[in-house]
Amino acid sequence: MPKVKVKSGAKKRFKLTATGKIKRKCAFKSHILTKKETKQKRNLTGTTLVDKSDMNNVKAMLWI
Repeated sequence: MPKVKVKSGAKKRFKLTATGKIKRKCAFKSHILTKKETKQKRNLTGTTLVDKSDMNNVKAMLWI
């Protein structure tokens, strides 16, 4: 039986925590930053967790 391949785009974008949750980066931080407030850009810098409704799709891409 061949190995099951992981989606390489998802592999680069998501990380698994020790408790089994999935971390992701915040969106809207890549371009058109001049019209966004400094506070908004600062709050988009960190990471957050994948929503419960998206968890099954992400796990399917990562074969978890």
